[in-house]
Amino acid sequence: QVQLVESGGGLVQAGGSLRLSCSASGLSFSSYTMAWFRQAPGKEREFVAAVSWIGGRTYYDDSVKGRFTISRDNAKNMVYLQMNTLKPEDTAVYYCAADSTKEVVTTWDLEYDYWGQGTQVTVSS
Repeated sequence: QVQLVESGGGLVQAGGSLRLSCSASGLSFSSYTMAWFRQAPGKEREFVAAVSWIGGRTYYDDSVKGRFTISRDNAKNMVYLQMNTLKPEDTAVYYCAADSTKEVVTTWDLEYDYWGQGTQVTVSS
């Protein structure tokens, strides 16, 4: 049984930082592209960042580029999202996701095979 469990969300003031963690179990973690998505109230789920299964290449949405950093630790089956210079518009539920596709890293959420339950991030102005 595959499980992705996010942690690290919370309330922070604008300009602050948070580090999200996602613990994965029940899958061959190093074979999966891992990603973070987010969904704000009344909005569709959107891609935030991804790290590829091989080479650890990273990909970011333009809205977070330069502020967020995704990383993975295959020895611990963990993926992280370091979020700096947070803005009120970053407020959302953040989800960890895993994709078994080997050929490309996709930003399309429907391609991802497994999802966590989400963790709330709230940025106050």
